[in-house]
Amino acid sequence: MKRIVSVFMMVVMIGISSFAFAADQKIVGVVEKIQISGNVATVTLKDNKTGNKVPIQVIDNLTLDKLKDKRIVVGDEIRCKYNDADGKNVSKLFRKTAGC
Repeated sequence: MKRIVSVFMMVVMIGISSFAFAADQKIVGVVEKIQISGNVATVTLKDNKTGNKVPIQVIDNLTLDKLKDKRIVVGDEIRCKYNDADGKNVSKLFRKTAGC
């Protein structure tokens, strides 16, 4: 009986963990547009694979400083990981493919 319960719990935990990671998405694309307002920036990336334009919200201070200092500008290629939270794509990782 203990074995059945432990197998069942393992299956449940694997199922829950797959939902937690399902929201993370990755994109590599070129910056098409940058809008900064206060402590939030919205950067539109053109996906290299699909050609779709994806708006990404940037809220971390390090990346905001790079956007304000023009170290990341329109035309730069970016590697980004983001979450789809409440219909908004919020960045978790946002950096140039060539470094920075």
